[in-house]
Amino acid sequence: MAAQVGDKAPDFRLPATGPEETISLGQFRGKKNVVLYFFPFAFSSVCTQEMCALRDTYNEQFSGLDAQVLGISVDSPFTLRAWAEQQKFDFPLLSDFNKEVAKAYDVYYDELMNLRGVAKRAAFVIDKDGVIRYRWVTDDPKVLPDQEAIRRVLADLQG
Repeated sequence: MAAQVGDKAPDFRLPATGPEETISLGQFRGKKNVVLYFFPFAFSSVCTQEMCALRDTYNEQFSGLDAQVLGISVDSPFTLRAWAEQQKFDFPLLSDFNKEVAKAYDVYYDELMNLRGVAKRAAFVIDKDGVIRYRWVTDDPKVLPDQEAIRRVLADLQG
C-alpha cells in the first residue's frame, strides 16, 4: 500500500553523501520537516536538471521553512557521491541500492527503459512528527514536481 498523506512516513536509514555516512528519517523527528525527492538516475539529463535546480535555489526555497531536503535513488552510494561532488549539491543524496525505501513509499518501477528496479520521480513533505503532508508521484520520469506546491505545504507547516 502506498504511503499516503496523513500516514506516518516509513522510516529508513540509508548511506549518504556528505559528512554523515548514513541518514535516517527518524533523526529529523521533532527537529525539522523533511522533503524527500526520489529520482530515477544520477547523471541523467532530467535528474541533473531537477537536482541542480534544487541546488541553485536551495537557500531561497527552503530558508526559513525549517526543512531538510534529501534526494533518494537506487544508485550506489559511490555513484551518488561522485555526482554530488561533481554538481556541488548542498543537500544529501541517499542510496536506496536495495530498493527497500522506494518500495515502502510505493515509488518503484518494476521496469523503466529495460532496467529493473528504479525509483519513480516523486516528492514527499514529511512534518516534524513524521507524518506525510504532501505526496506527488509521476509515472513519467520527464515530469518534475511542483516546487511552489511544496513551498506552500512547508509554509503552512510553519503555522
